[in-house]
Amino acid sequence: MGKITGFKEYRRAPLPKDPVESRVKHYKEFEKSFDNETARIQGARCMDCGVPFCQGDTGCPVDNLIPEWNDLVYRGRWKEALENLHSTNNFPEFTGMLCPAPCESSCVLGINEPPVAIKAMERTIIDRGFEEGWVEPRPPRVLTGRTIGIIGSGPAGLAAAQQLARAGHDVTIYEREDRIGGLLRYGIPDFKMEKWRIDRRFEQLKIEGVKCKTGVNVGIDITIEELREKHDALILAMGAEEPRKVEIPGKELEGVHFAMDYLVQQNRVVAGDTIEDQIDAKDKHVIVIGGGDTGSDCIGTANRQGAKSITQMDYNPAPPKERGPNDPWPLYPKIYRTSTSQEEGVNREWSLHSKEFVGKNGRIVAVRGNKVEKEGRKITDVPNSDFEIPADLVLIAIGFTGPRQTPLLKQLQNAGVEFDDRGNIQATFGIGGDHFKTSAPGIYACGDVRRGQSIIVWAISEGRKCADIVHRELQARVGS
Repeated sequence: MGKITGFKEYRRAPLPKDPVESRVKHYKEFEKSFDNETARIQGARCMDCGVPFCQGDTGCPVDNLIPEWNDLVYRGRWKEALENLHSTNNFPEFTGMLCPAPCESSCVLGINEPPVAIKAMERTIIDRGFEEGWVEPRPPRVLTGRTIGIIGSGPAGLAAAQQLARAGHDVTIYEREDRIGGLLRYGIPDFKMEKWRIDRRFEQLKIEGVKCKTGVNVGIDITIEELREKHDALILAMGAEEPRKVEIPGKELEGVHFAMDYLVQQNRVVAGDTIEDQIDAKDKHVIVIGGGDTGSDCIGTANRQGAKSITQMDYNPAPPKERGPNDPWPLYPKIYRTSTSQEEGVNREWSLHSKEFVGKNGRIVAVRGNKVEKEGRKITDVPNSDFEIPADLVLIAIGFTGPRQTPLLKQLQNAGVEFDDRGNIQATFGIGGDHFKTSAPGIYACGDVRRGQSIIVWAISEGRKCADIVHRELQARVGS
């Protein structure tokens, strides 16, 4: 590395961000990339480990060559750093802003010091690349004449589309919504990532040959059989948007909503749409049930809407601030974290189990429950620990169970596509690493629809790898 002792000389730096009191007044991004000198110093903290655990199975699902681009930034070779980053990741601005960064959890320096600021470096490199005009379309030189249909325009579908278009195939994306991006568009608040970033990328994809048909609900507007006749291969990349069911008395009360319904509405409003009877947290006591990223996004949105109070309930106990003996490096640690949305104001409650939504005149007024003790998967009620918390709005953010239940799934089943015991598309057929084929010839699957709810970096990884399988099989057909 350029600075062999950098990890001993420099401390980890956070990305600069606007103060809470100003950023909660708008829905725009509030974090900024590193300046050039800060990035150079942060790149110098990379240790050039003999085995870089930040890459591969323990760290980055897209196999980013992290030590290489850290060193290139330290040496001021920014354009080479961008080329290196793009060699493994189609959309580093998405991961650099939204990924939970398992790479940092497996950073060797992180064993006894704050890890290298990998995620911030990734974002800084791609932001610099766009500013300098280095990010350019790469249309194919030769066309194959093969056509591929991709259902879904989230990160998995977009990554697969770009890889296949660059290989010379004719690619068409079919998207149910009116704009591309999937949950990347409507599930992620703009204060975490503004949507012009998606539009900018899609302009690049269009020049590379990708076509997109929005407002097309496959299974209703066009059948899966019609698409099979139209294309040489189909890729299923619809995501996993079926919310986990809640069996709590009072769930039908006015004011009780799934988190994604709430977030999608606000994202549409920010995009300029008009939403009648929008779910609004203004002047309300809000309870968010669930401790994950979606719950955190609800907190940030409710604060911006002017909630009177926000309580986040999690049935898990509060995690420790440091790794425990059963949570060793380089695994992603189950430790206490505070998101930027939680910084903005929330009362976090742990080991609480919701048992009843209390209503008055058909509207939610409180949440009742009790404290619990959790050991593994076993949950035990704590005697004499009942509670009742006032609530005007309850947002349920407890995850997703698989692909949305639509006529498309029934058509896929009739076409011979098998599902696993969790309801996801079973695409593990083939030998070696060919784990993106479904049981129906010519139909493949990648991303959350195949592996279940996961993180954006896995979606991009799956889209790239699925595209490689499809490309190789289509080329093999040409040679046969």
